Amino acid sequence: MLSKAKDLGIEIQTMEIITDQVNLFIKAKPVDAPHFIIGQLKGYTSRHLRQEFPQLKSRLPTLWTRSYYVESVGHISEKTIKKYIENQKKD
Repeated sequence: MLSKAKDLGIEIQTMEIITDQVNLFIKAKPVDAPHFIIGQLKGYTSRHLRQEFPQLKSRLPTLWTRSYYVESVGHISEKTIKKYIENQKKD
């Protein structure tokens, strides 16, 4: 995922993977559309995971749901976002 982020010109600052979700804190340019970034990362990871674990092809129709949540720093602080991501793995 980090190589794809580099290709997109974004920086993944924090990544927490828990049972049924992935939380990312991404730094991107204001002109980068969140839906494009998310679509690219989901597509990239889905393709690579299915290559590494072929059984995923027959067990799951799709690896990711279409849903995602985006919040920009400014409305809430960077510290708050990072704290939220860190706290997700404790629940």
